[in-house]
Amino acid sequence: MSMHPALAFMSARRRVLQLVGAAGIFCVAGCGQNKPHFNSVDITGADYGQGFALADHNGQQRTLGDFAGKVVVLFFGYTQCPDVCPSTMLELVEVKKLLGADGDKLQALFVTLDPERDTPELLRAYMTNFDPTFVALRPTPEQLPTLTKAFKIYFKKVPGAGANNYTLDHSAGSYVFDTQGHLRLFTRYGSGAAVLAADLAQLMR
Repeated sequence: MSMHPALAFMSARRRVLQLVGAAGIFCVAGCGQNKPHFNSVDITGADYGQGFALADHNGQQRTLGDFAGKVVVLFFGYTQCPDVCPSTMLELVEVKKLLGADGDKLQALFVTLDPERDTPELLRAYMTNFDPTFVALRPTPEQLPTLTKAFKIYFKKVPGAGANNYTLDHSAGSYVFDTQGHLRLFTRYGSGAAVLAADLAQLMR
């Protein structure tokens, strides 16, 4: 029998607190300095994924600097994705809830890999469907190869029945930037909302 949503949320919330607490104990016992222990892949100091300058779903030019003071989770996908993309966005909605009062310090960014079909209007509606504070970024077809190379994102068009019915195979993880705009973490798809929320809570301290 499935757990009541309220009980499931409380259980996940306790899991976040346990993970954050365990990370603190780990550092006190073994770090010798105040270095956090993350559940996601720690890529602090990586020489890739240093930033972007892209139009958002309202046509406004955006850079990482626009989100200073927030922890940014950056995900590459497309609106017609049948599973990975909507699952990731729903997980970020859950992460925001688990963060409680700190949820406002989370900024989710969705970068489309399909600018030909993902119009600004469609991206705006897609973001609103999940959370109105989430922002979609739309590179031009000319920007896309350079951008994906800079972030080590794999994607490949898979032809469908018609010219406009293709799908995309693509990388499924997300990048996390701290409140100063520094690349810190790579979180694998399916890690779970509680795990990611615990990592973000550390970055928000």
